[in-house]
Amino acid sequence: MREHRDAEDAPHPDVWTGRATNRVQWVLALAGAACMALGIELAVQSAWTSGIIALVMSVVGCIAVGLLVLFGTLAFVHVDLKLDRDALEVRCGHVGLPRRRIPLSQVVDAAYIPHVTPRHWGGWGYRWRPEKGTAVVVRRGEGIVLSLWDGHTFTITVDNAESAVRVIRARLRAITPDNAH
Repeated sequence: MREHRDAEDAPHPDVWTGRATNRVQWVLALAGAACMALGIELAVQSAWTSGIIALVMSVVGCIAVGLLVLFGTLAFVHVDLKLDRDALEVRCGHVGLPRRRIPLSQVVDAAYIPHVTPRHWGGWGYRWRPEKGTAVVVRRGEGIVLSLWDGHTFTITVDNAESAVRVIRARLRAITPDNAH
């Protein structure tokens, strides 16, 4: 008789990678670029007679808001998750900042969450809430919640989160074979 292996016991890759993307962030990035363009246009084409201080404040304000919106949104267009034998690493945006590396020795358990929303965390991005822990939320949908030894939690939105949880739990069993997860 042939035995079927449970998905938990199936072999896992040495390095598991996942990603979550939010295309809406590109619209916000365009709005930031538009604010910067407005500031530059004001600086170049201005014929204001109301004074230089008002002009400088307008130009600097538009460019500053544009830069904050542009880089703040581009940092969270996507999140990459890399899970190797020793640690889980989260990198945000194209530059990979902010990033967080969590050694698996600090993880107690991992759980699959089918519905993580930015509304639950106060928006997109790298979030912290005292009653919920820390999160990297770039879109609505499935995610992972890591329970850490220090009592904190870390939530990440990522595609194929169930698979990531299976891999994390398998790695945790390998670290502590007597511990049932």
